[in-house]
Amino acid sequence: MKRTPFVLAVLLLLAACKPAPPPSWTGYAEGELLYLSAPVAGRVQRLHVAAGDAVTAGQLLFEFDPTLEQAASAEAEARSRSAAAQAANTDKGRREAEIAVTRAQLAQARSSAQLAASDLARQEQLLAQGFVARARVDDAATLVRQTQARIAELEAALAVAQLPARPDERSSARALADAAEKGLSQAQWRVQEKRQTAPAAGRVTDVFLRPGEWANAAQPVLALLPPTQRKARFYVPQSELGGLHLGDAVRLACDGCGAPIEAKVSFIAPGPEYTPPVIYSNAQRQKLVFLVEARPVKAEDAERLHPGQPLDVTR
Repeated sequence: MKRTPFVLAVLLLLAACKPAPPPSWTGYAEGELLYLSAPVAGRVQRLHVAAGDAVTAGQLLFEFDPTLEQAASAEAEARSRSAAAQAANTDKGRREAEIAVTRAQLAQARSSAQLAASDLARQEQLLAQGFVARARVDDAATLVRQTQARIAELEAALAVAQLPARPDERSSARALADAAEKGLSQAQWRVQEKRQTAPAAGRVTDVFLRPGEWANAAQPVLALLPPTQRKARFYVPQSELGGLHLGDAVRLACDGCGAPIEAKVSFIAPGPEYTPPVIYSNAQRQKLVFLVEARPVKAEDAERLHPGQPLDVTR
């Protein structure tokens, strides 16, 4: 049947009244892997996970042989105890047994002084009676002075024996004790770093080293992909870029993913992927596209995205 111009005009008008379909783009899933290593070198002793395993935050992943570090830690602990004891010793006087010896010598000196004083008194009495010469009295007086000097010497020695070390020596001992403590902390840290745990929940995507192999410091042992590091990447023509903003909601669909995944735009490239050499012509502007990234709103939905998987993205 031949359609009249009026019927054609009505059909065109109805077609123009239909709402335009929402914009859609093609992209793919991508994962930002965490390459996990130890900050110290060592031989891989145990692997507690395998590729494909799901892990929780804080779960033990791998261990290095800690024999050398444990020995160094034990040595550092012994040095720390020794330095701490030496620092404490400088705050004390001499040992009680040594002080007791000085006290005994002081008591003996005081007894000798008493005898010398008694002898001097007797010699002076005999001198007055004319029974001894003056020289005997002078010798007795000299002995009294010697015993008194000995008492003063031992009293000073006893006071010094009860004093701590000099301030400079005490400061030096405390500094050495602090240094030994810091060395112990470093040794203990190295022992702890021989065991590495998962910084976040995720899935092990690859294992690079096996038990018995040597790993240098910071050399990755395995790769972990947390759900929060899965995202969609897609390209938006420059003509549609103005209607897309950070935080906008998009829907991700893929083969076998089930229901669409709700996501939010997390990145819009500041520049285009294709730049003509001189001037943008109308034809060239149609080729300009901008990279956009979106991350799933829910972590459980992110698990449905597999790196490299094609995606359809709609508003």
